[in-house]
Amino acid sequence: MTRAELLAFLRMHRLAVVSTVHGGAPQAAVVGIAVSDNLEIIFDTLTTSRKYQNLRADPHAALAIGWDAEQTAQVEGVADFPSGAEHAACKQVYFAAWPDGPTRETWPNIGYVRIRPNWARLSDFGAMPARIEEMTLP
Repeated sequence: MTRAELLAFLRMHRLAVVSTVHGGAPQAAVVGIAVSDNLEIIFDTLTTSRKYQNLRADPHAALAIGWDAEQTAQVEGVADFPSGAEHAACKQVYFAAWPDGPTRETWPNIGYVRIRPNWARLSDFGAMPARIEEMTLP
């Protein structure tokens, strides 16, 4: 798997399950995602949500993306909460994927999360033989 293949696969999907940890226990939520050219996964959420608070306390996250058509990506990475020019750039990426994003930006307590992947597994169980490839990302 190449970075370009992973990027293309991620961009084919608009939803992901993000897994975070709170007090040693896993918590998961579905989020709408956008993916930058640098494979950064960006989503908006309320700053009062469990996932946002969990990522503030422990920025390690895992995502499952693409659970249809027997193809999936598992991604692990570290979340951050960009500010300044990086925040504006993340919002541009997110709004390109989610044109209704600016409407949610007016909500109280809306925040943006960026996850920078450090590992990914792309699986295609529809292929014969099944294709399962992993990649460590810088």
